[in-house]
Amino acid sequence: MLKEFKEFIMTGNVIDFAIAVILAGAVGLVVNGFVQDIIMPVVGHAMGGMDFSDLRYVLSPAQGVAGEEGFVAENAIRYGKWLNSIISLITVGLVLFWLGKTKIKFMGAAPDPDPTPDQALLAEIRDAVKR
Repeated sequence: MLKEFKEFIMTGNVIDFAIAVILAGAVGLVVNGFVQDIIMPVVGHAMGGMDFSDLRYVLSPAQGVAGEEGFVAENAIRYGKWLNSIISLITVGLVLFWLGKTKIKFMGAAPDPDPTPDQALLAEIRDAVKR
């Protein structure tokens, strides 16, 4: 069983997948940093200096002083943080789309692989049925 596991874990697909996951995490950090540190301040500035994360609808205000007995925290719907998440999602999508388009432009689209023998046989059958 240990030998089978060693063979499985050392196959190219597992190692390639592990590398892809690690790179995806790194790219995710870069893209999220770009969105949070570059795009969101620009969006906030364009909206009159507003920080969306501060937007909320207070259902019940805080009562008392934080840290003292009887303190009740504010209960609010923080829709500003949700708006930040939506803007971040759209921006991350746009950045990833741009990266994909740039990759295709510089590296070219991957060529279509040759059909497998099964696919070639099915194509012949399809063409024969059409005639």
